[in-house]
Amino acid sequence: MPGRLIFSAISSLDGYVADADGKFDWSVPDEEVHAFVNDLERPIGTYLYGRRMYDVLVAWETIDDPTPVARDFAQIWRAADKVVYSRTLEAPCSARTRIEPEFDPDAVRALKAAAGRDLSVGGPELAAEALRAGLVDELQLFLSPVVVGGGTRALPEGMRLGLALRAERRFGNGVVFLRYDVENGD
Repeated sequence: MPGRLIFSAISSLDGYVADADGKFDWSVPDEEVHAFVNDLERPIGTYLYGRRMYDVLVAWETIDDPTPVARDFAQIWRAADKVVYSRTLEAPCSARTRIEPEFDPDAVRALKAAAGRDLSVGGPELAAEALRAGLVDELQLFLSPVVVGGGTRALPEGMRLGLALRAERRFGNGVVFLRYDVENGD
């Protein structure tokens, strides 16, 4: 069975992954949310990242956090393959990582078809390209109990998608998780 491409994001209630100043400290998951994220990430075999998302997450390559939930995530992240789309990054800073200069929807379709595990697309700009190409099969949104009033949107403007709600969960810190299948995806 081919792999599914999943876009997962933590956003403000008004739909932003970062505020107008580029800050996202309000989105840091607590232990309960982080453990849930770990369980969602565990089946991912390949991460597709834009340069900025990779620059944020590559820290997990060397993080030696004493908390069990952080250690677990670091192991999950290190075990997966990564494809980073960048015209400027010359060499990866993590194992199991390759650099691609351009996002090629046909290459991602082939990657999905050959994958034995699910894939994840990280970062709103790269996810927008994958959504527009009809490649995303599932959206996983974590809505944080904060309104930031502007910044980097989690989902692209000017796009209409049919979605089917498949799961929801409310956490003690006020975060709400929503999982949707994309009905008109690839």
